[in-house]
Amino acid sequence: MPEHTPPPDNAHRAAAPDQASYGWQSDLPKFYDAPPRVVRGRLKDFIPDAGAEQIRAWDASIPWLQRECRELVAAYAPANTYTAILEYELPRESRRPDVIILENGVVVVLELKGKDAPSQADIDQVFCYARDLRSYHAECADRPVHAVLVPTRADRTHRTLDGVHVVGPEGVDRLLLECTRVPASSPLTPEAFLRRDAYAPLPSLVRAARDLFAREPLPRIKRARAATEPAVNRVTEISHRAAATSTRHLVLLTGVPGAGKTLVGLQLVHAGFLDDLAIARAGGDKPSAPAVFLSGNGPLVQVLQDALKEAGGGGKVFVRDVKNYVKHYSQRKSSIPPEHLLVFDEAQRAWDAEQVGRKHPGSRGRTEDRSEPEHFIEFAERIPGWCVVVGLVGTGQEIHAGEEGGLVQWRRAIEGSPNPSAWTVHGPPALRAVFEQSRVTTDWSPALSLDTEIRYHLAPRLRDFVEALLERGSSAEAALLAEELYAGGHRIYVTRDLEAAKRHARERYNNTADARYGLLASSKDKDLPRFGVDNTFQTTKRLRVGRWYNAPQDDPESCCRLDTVATEFSAQGLELDLAIVAWGSDYVRRDGHWSIERSGKTRFAKDPLRLRQNVYRVLLTRGRDGTVLFVPPDAWFDETFLFLGNSGIRPLAG
Repeated sequence: MPEHTPPPDNAHRAAAPDQASYGWQSDLPKFYDAPPRVVRGRLKDFIPDAGAEQIRAWDASIPWLQRECRELVAAYAPANTYTAILEYELPRESRRPDVIILENGVVVVLELKGKDAPSQADIDQVFCYARDLRSYHAECADRPVHAVLVPTRADRTHRTLDGVHVVGPEGVDRLLLECTRVPASSPLTPEAFLRRDAYAPLPSLVRAARDLFAREPLPRIKRARAATEPAVNRVTEISHRAAATSTRHLVLLTGVPGAGKTLVGLQLVHAGFLDDLAIARAGGDKPSAPAVFLSGNGPLVQVLQDALKEAGGGGKVFVRDVKNYVKHYSQRKSSIPPEHLLVFDEAQRAWDAEQVGRKHPGSRGRTEDRSEPEHFIEFAERIPGWCVVVGLVGTGQEIHAGEEGGLVQWRRAIEGSPNPSAWTVHGPPALRAVFEQSRVTTDWSPALSLDTEIRYHLAPRLRDFVEALLERGSSAEAALLAEELYAGGHRIYVTRDLEAAKRHARERYNNTADARYGLLASSKDKDLPRFGVDNTFQTTKRLRVGRWYNAPQDDPESCCRLDTVATEFSAQGLELDLAIVAWGSDYVRRDGHWSIERSGKTRFAKDPLRLRQNVYRVLLTRGRDGTVLFVPPDAWFDETFLFLGNSGIRPLAG
């Protein structure tokens, strides 16, 4: 690497925040007047582990980028005040758009690819850069943000593909000029754009857990705050009232998949105010952890515990498996839980008494054939002073036998308590019917309903699309919703080539170290192994779920290796950036209807078809950015493949 010297006036640092989040930043004249080796040197300083291929790409692209910026200024003199930012790193993420141009209040994102034609993954990548800036960057929310893909071996012809401008290097100057024909209402300075707190992405569940444990503030984007903060505030008020009045409360918090229920639960169990409200136990000490997040979703527990362990915390203190919790306290009648606030994840899936008996075969008599809600109410009544039990309630996610009893079990648990008058039940108005004519005191608040999907970028209709596809089997309705999702950046593709699906995922998230993409499949399918998807019980039971989600991309246990499969049991409640879903023979279209004839029997299931439907509902809603469906190239799947295509799911190009 040859030596390099700073550009004139240290232009690349002119508007730097406390810690630079880019490789180069300056106005256009200072950029195109700087020697290319100087610009390349600054980029190398910012990305010290850049490989030989990346350095060659910089050497090839910097000169023509400088030429195009020079030609833009020559054609439009006011462009000399525009700003060029190279290798801008999105705060809190590992993604870096190649070039960002700030021009007349307009933001242009350029992604360069050393090829003559773009792939679908290239188009999706730059589209999502622009989409995320619009969604999560405070300075971009009300401004035009243009996505531009530059295949460096293409000609100057300009075309638009899926909302992305595609043009060769020689056409970039003209396109940049066209992007400013409708200027924004106010200028955008580099200082304002580069503020590190200006970009606040919605965190993944794992990132949120790490930040909460470290007591770091969660990103406060408007959409997430508007969706979840009222619920957090309401439960906080209830907890303070419970502590002040020495009373007991059951809070049922409902939400559609992806609405942030788990995020709310994690925020509550890490809340600092609980330390002040906790009551000292025997020996005069207050409990060190006055709240716990309990889930029957074993994989979710493992992933969160693994993430918290990596963050330097005691993952098992704040997040625990509900089955072991029930076993411990049901067999130790004199044992008093140290917590005051218990969060029960997926409360609508709580085991009925019959299932508790089956899963605790050695404890009949000790468990007294109680349901999980009955156990929880009894455990909570042992807690001195006050307690709040928070049940997080999702819809349409019952995938195990024994989970079909619903919320009525919680009503029966309260009414069967030795002192039901000591309890107050809180929930959204939609649950009023569950407690109709009950003598239990109730309190209904709209704040306890999370009805806005926030897990997925700009995909509020994903749930409706999946319902149209699976519940109603309406390809026409699904197609309209699919087009809306696609326009918003949530991509769903279908292919009969598994390797093509894998190539798409790897290319889509190339050089994005924190991205997570993986292979999912139904546990009940028996045909997928012969198509390269090993979803057999013997294989999937050995999956180390925590490492599968958390390990670095090059780790043999990482989901990004795309050689191990997670089933619905390992995926529910968790998320990937992109999910590759292998469609199984257990739920296929036959003669215009969904069929489960090859799914085998599910012991104790009251409605096997609904359980299969729920499995695919889970699988189809795991991807934050989207999903690629792999439908095996076999005649048994032909009708399913055609139905998915008729439902607006686009074929994966290539």
